Amino acid sequence: MRVTGGKVRGTHLKTLPRRSIRPTTNIVRQAIFSLLENSTANWQYVLDLYAGSGALGIEALSRGTGWVDFVDHRKSCCDIIKTNLEKIGELGRAHIYCCSVDKALTFLSSKYGIIFIDPPYSDPSANNLLTNLAKSKLLGENSAIMLCHANRFPLNPDYDGLHLVKQRRYGDTFIFMYQKEV
Repeated sequence: MRVTGGKVRGTHLKTLPRRSIRPTTNIVRQAIFSLLENSTANWQYVLDLYAGSGALGIEALSRGTGWVDFVDHRKSCCDIIKTNLEKIGELGRAHIYCCSVDKALTFLSSKYGIIFIDPPYSDPSANNLLTNLAKSKLLGENSAIMLCHANRFPLNPDYDGLHLVKQRRYGDTFIFMYQKEV
């Protein structure tokens, strides 16, 4: 896996063995950032939930994001994110929270312009997570949520001020882009 755009484009990132995680493919990451470049989302603060190798947040840093908070409950993933951040020289513009997403949502307090959500495809909690994020103080005006998921669990078009604005399909991966109502 490599960074697909920005100042560290082409840098290879370390990942766990494929059986352990399902990394977001280069094509899907390019599609996500293409959607974001045409949105009004603020790129200053980014939250990467279920971060895995950190590829989405690292891609955002490469493309000019000011700060990324990474969340993953697996120590092995947190270690890989740290290694990848060191490799691209961006450890100073990020923080890694090695805890569950539910726990992180209880203490995170920044307003994020972009939130990446890339849970395991077998995780049925996307609806609950979107509901909780819509009610949280983590979203600002025009915040964008980019959710990568299989279409196994239907999602709503609206969650308390969050609206589905775009949806794309790449193989068995669906990208859902929600934006906070202005």
